[in-house]
Amino acid sequence: MRVLNCNSTPTLSSSSTIYQTRTQTKRHPILISSNLKNPDTNWPKKTLLGAATGILSFNLLLSSPFFSLASSVSSQSPFLQLPSPPSEQCQEQEGEELEQNKESFSNEGIVEEAWQIVNDGFLDSGRHRWTPESWKQKKEDVLSSSIQSRSKAHDLIKRMLASLGDPYTRFLSPAEFSKMARYDMSGIGINLREIPDDGEVKLKVLGLLLDGPAQTAGVRQGDEVLAVNGEDVKGKSAFEVSSLLQGPNETFVTIKVKHGNCGPIQSLEVQRQSIARTPVFYRLEQVDQGSSSVGYMRLKEFNALARKDLVIAMKRLQDMGAAYFVLDLRDNLGGLVQAGIEISKLFLNEGEKVIYTVGRDPQYQNEVVADAAPLVTAPLIVLVNSKTASASEIVASALHDNCRAVLVGERTFGKGLIQSVFELQDGSGVVVTVGKYVTPNHMDINGNGIEPDYRNLPAWSDVTQHLSQCRMNQRG
Repeated sequence: MRVLNCNSTPTLSSSSTIYQTRTQTKRHPILISSNLKNPDTNWPKKTLLGAATGILSFNLLLSSPFFSLASSVSSQSPFLQLPSPPSEQCQEQEGEELEQNKESFSNEGIVEEAWQIVNDGFLDSGRHRWTPESWKQKKEDVLSSSIQSRSKAHDLIKRMLASLGDPYTRFLSPAEFSKMARYDMSGIGINLREIPDDGEVKLKVLGLLLDGPAQTAGVRQGDEVLAVNGEDVKGKSAFEVSSLLQGPNETFVTIKVKHGNCGPIQSLEVQRQSIARTPVFYRLEQVDQGSSSVGYMRLKEFNALARKDLVIAMKRLQDMGAAYFVLDLRDNLGGLVQAGIEISKLFLNEGEKVIYTVGRDPQYQNEVVADAAPLVTAPLIVLVNSKTASASEIVASALHDNCRAVLVGERTFGKGLIQSVFELQDGSGVVVTVGKYVTPNHMDINGNGIEPDYRNLPAWSDVTQHLSQCRMNQRG
C-alpha cells in the first residue's frame, strides 16, 4: 500500500505526506515499520512509495523502515518503482520492467477496502463519533446490496467517510490521487529513502521520475547516493540530501551514485527542474539606541529549502553581530513536517524533545528528540498569530516548551493532526486522519492552538528573564 503521512495545512492544500499503496493478495508488500507487532492479516501492510511532501527522512513517525519484497505501483504514477534486489545478490537494476498482475476487483471490494483502512487506523480527533461497533454496522449497511457501478462505489465511500465527522478524512478520485503522487521533492526527479544495511543506513533511489532529469542523466532505480556536489552524504537524512539537490531552475548538480549492490560508481551531472523558492527573508535590526543587534528572520512556509536557507540566514546574522533573534511564523500555515522538525532542532540541546506523535497504529506513536547541539543559543522571540498552523505550531511549541523562546502575538490556529493517503485497488484513494501531535509539555495542539507568552513585543531584558525563570522551573 502506498502511504503518505500528512501534516496538513488547515486547507489540506499543502500537506506533508507519505503514500501507501494497497497491494493485491498475491503481491508481497514492503513493511514500513519494524515496530508493528503481530499485524492483523486482514490489514494490508504498509509501504512507502518514494516522495513525501513532508517526511522525507522517513523516520519522523516511523521506526527504521525495513523492506521485504516488492511494492505495488499505480499505473497512473509517473514514478518508476522497482524492488531492490536481495542484499546477498549482485543484480543490476537498470531497464527492468515488472509486469503487474492485473487482478480483478469488485466494486464491493473497493468499498470494503476503504472501510478496512478506517477500521484499522482512523483516529477520532475528539468528536467521539467513531466506535468499532458503529463502524461495523456502517459496513453491513453499505454492503447490504449489490453495488452496480464504480461511481456508486465511490459515492458510498464518500458517504462513509463523511459520517466520521472529520473534515480532513476524505475520498480522492483516481485523477486526484495521481496528481498527489507526483510530488518531486528533490527537483531532479528522484525520491530517496534511508535503508538499513549491515549496521549502517544507506540512501537509495526508491522513486524515479520516468524521463525526468535524473533518469535521463543515468540514475537508476535502486542506486545508492554517495555524494552531492562533492559532499559526502554519509550520515545525512533523505530530507537533508533532498535539500542539497535543490537549486535554481536549469542549473546543474553533480551526484555520485553506486549502481546496484555491487555495480560501478559514477558521477552524474543532472540539470535541475523548477523547484521551490526560498521561504526565508532576513535582516539585521538595531535596538537599544544601536547598542544591540537583532537578527530578524521570516519563514513563509516549510518547504525543502526552509532549513538550509534558515541556517544560512542565522550564520550570516551571527557574523553581522546579532545578539538576539526573532523568528516570524505569522501567516505560516505549515508545509513539510520534517522541515519543521529539523528547524526546531537548530535551537534545541541534544536530547530535548521536539514533539510527540500519537495514534491507534503503533507506527504513529513516537517521540522526536534533538540529536545535536544547537546552532544558536541567543535569546529568541517567535512571532505567531491565528494563521500560524501545523508545522509552524510544531516549531513554536518545541521552542517554547524547552525554554528556548518566548511566543509573541496571538493564539495559533490549532492544527495538529496527521493524515495518511492510501491508494485503493482502482487507483482512487482515501485521506484518513491517523494520528496527532502533542507538544513536549504534553499539550494537544489540535483544536486548541498555542497561547503566546506576550501579546506585544517585550523588552529583551524581559525575554531573557522569562527564559531564565522557565529553565529554573523545569529544573524543579
